[in-house]
Amino acid sequence: MTPIITRRDFLTGTTAVVLGAHLARAQEPAAAKTARVVLIRHAGVLDENSAINPDILQGMLDEAVMKLLDESDPVAAFGRLVKPGETVGIKTNVWSYLPTPKELEAAIKRRLVDAGIAEDRIGLDDHTVRTNPLFINATSLINVRPLRTHYLSGMSGTLKNYIMFAESQPDYHPDSCADLGALFKLPIVQGKTRLNILCALTPQFHGRGPHHFSRRYVWAYKGLIVGRDPVAVDTIGLRLIMAKRREVLGKAQELPPVPKHIQLADTRHGIGTSDINAIEFIKLGWGEDILI
Repeated sequence: MTPIITRRDFLTGTTAVVLGAHLARAQEPAAAKTARVVLIRHAGVLDENSAINPDILQGMLDEAVMKLLDESDPVAAFGRLVKPGETVGIKTNVWSYLPTPKELEAAIKRRLVDAGIAEDRIGLDDHTVRTNPLFINATSLINVRPLRTHYLSGMSGTLKNYIMFAESQPDYHPDSCADLGALFKLPIVQGKTRLNILCALTPQFHGRGPHHFSRRYVWAYKGLIVGRDPVAVDTIGLRLIMAKRREVLGKAQELPPVPKHIQLADTRHGIGTSDINAIEFIKLGWGEDILI
């Protein structure tokens, strides 16, 4: 008789494969650094009620992008990403329980305008990007969303944020959303992403089901994770989620379910690097309980 494989068996086995692959890579000789990711934190960006201080957040974004691009001025840094006359789409995320903060959207838009982008040529959208003229005609994209777990893909990061560009979102759900990396090859986005930002002000490290949200599974990390390579950015984001799950839920819950899409975006789709040894990881600012 053929043995019955339960969902628990599948998830356990797949998680072991993913973890094994990461461990194997960690034992390989040191790789050349091919991607830079900046983590910046500030203790004062959130108050005791999690209200955002917009001035501090603007400063965090500026400092992270300056460091990312080795610039000493935030306008010059953003000027390396976009040029006057361009149309720029800011791909945000509007999930009601944990959306991209308006203050972060405003900080990005401010620097785009400072860099010479006309305000009426800046799009800000999530669900209707496929029909939004500013995104259809965009020459550059900024990819920004909160960091959280996801019941299908294991983690929602910058890779999954582009699923709204797909003609059929369910086409990307099989095999734990394994092929999210292919979204970056769609004609509407290919070669256009200039910056990826994971908002880690209050990340969600655990959830149950498609729309589950509980305040007990978010925490005031007070950070941003910034990079030009979405795979590298999500690799760092995953390490943070793993560390928090291990701290709160125990070692057996170290990995969210099957976050295989991050590694496959590298090894199958070739859009970035998931090898932690090839990522130049820079930490700025507040270091208390940094976890990674």
